[in-house]
Amino acid sequence: MYLVKIACELPDTQGRSLSQWDCTKLARQVVVAGLVGSISASTVRRILNHHQLKPWRQHLWLSPKVPRDKAFVKSIREMSRLSIRKLKAHERVLCLDEKTALQPRPRKAATLPSRPQSIMKVEHEYERQGALNLLAAFDSRTGKVWGQTYERKRQVELIAFLEYLDKQIPVTITQIHVVLDHLKRHKGRKVQAWLAQHPRLVFRFPPVHCSWMNQVEQWLSILQRKRLKIANFKDKQALAERLQAFIAEWNAHAHPLHWTTKSVAKIMAKCDPQPTPAKAA
Repeated sequence: MYLVKIACELPDTQGRSLSQWDCTKLARQVVVAGLVGSISASTVRRILNHHQLKPWRQHLWLSPKVPRDKAFVKSIREMSRLSIRKLKAHERVLCLDEKTALQPRPRKAATLPSRPQSIMKVEHEYERQGALNLLAAFDSRTGKVWGQTYERKRQVELIAFLEYLDKQIPVTITQIHVVLDHLKRHKGRKVQAWLAQHPRLVFRFPPVHCSWMNQVEQWLSILQRKRLKIANFKDKQALAERLQAFIAEWNAHAHPLHWTTKSVAKIMAKCDPQPTPAKAA
């Protein structure tokens, strides 16, 4: 049980300068403690599996700094409803976000494709050719994507992208809900002035730390896995061209990400307002 005990503690508490335990380090720790003369890492793994312990894994979480009050729940409910309700003929929901610091990273030797009994080979060394920023908008009902690349990431570039979207969306669509996060430039004076002159675009902000509600985040994850996992482009222009090609190929078979009333019900069940502690009389 000592093995299970220390597996449930951080290594620093045992005098070890490690971020996480693994089976080899745990085996060495119980030997150092004098509990056994020797033990293998595979034996440690079997013991931990029996107790459903995996101390080498981790999961990010956010401790609640403020209660999930009624305002938070109302915002979650509104964003969830915007994702699933039937839109009117004059409405559209676009989820917008940025993928920044995309580097071309041209390799110093050509990438070699796969061959029988040989995997793809990518040269380790690369040259620096600057970076681009991608602004992308995802239509939550059709899955269609619009994207543009920019050298910088300021209000000016955001406004340029909004103007691009405004021209792309038919004038028959008189209300465009734009879902985006709480970046300062998204709320800047220049952007607000532009929105005042283009009233059909309405910004919708999910609650802080709820970026997962912005569906374009999932599409950007697909982009990362399918196109940007191996960065090997001649220069920034080539990178921009390949990004546009990926978007065109996606749009040829575009599909929405399926939010359902059932998934929304699960979300709402997890974010009920926390009861406010009664004040002492």
